[in-house]
Amino acid sequence: MCRPEFTTLTRSQTATLPTMSPFDLLNHLLNFVAAAAWVAVVVSAMAWVFMPKRALAQSRSAQVAINFVVCLAVLFIGLLLFGRDGKMATYAAMVLLGATSQWVMLRGWRV
Repeated sequence: MCRPEFTTLTRSQTATLPTMSPFDLLNHLLNFVAAAAWVAVVVSAMAWVFMPKRALAQSRSAQVAINFVVCLAVLFIGLLLFGRDGKMATYAAMVLLGATSQWVMLRGWRV
């Protein structure tokens, strides 16, 4: 079997950090935001399907924008709490809070 070799750096050697181009940074940010955008659009669309007779408190685009901000805040808090992106607990909380914000905007407690 092949064993990996580990080397230690001396004081005269420096470790180089990986660099990220502006395109890579933009790609990472868009991928971070994509989940929040998708959930915001889907939750607003499903509210139209499952709660069609509710009076709209805001326009559809305003509902999507509010849901997007809520979902993005949940993703950011999950990133701060867990130290990394992509945890299933963060995604579950994002869906739950996105649906709750939509329910509140449609005044779902009123029957």
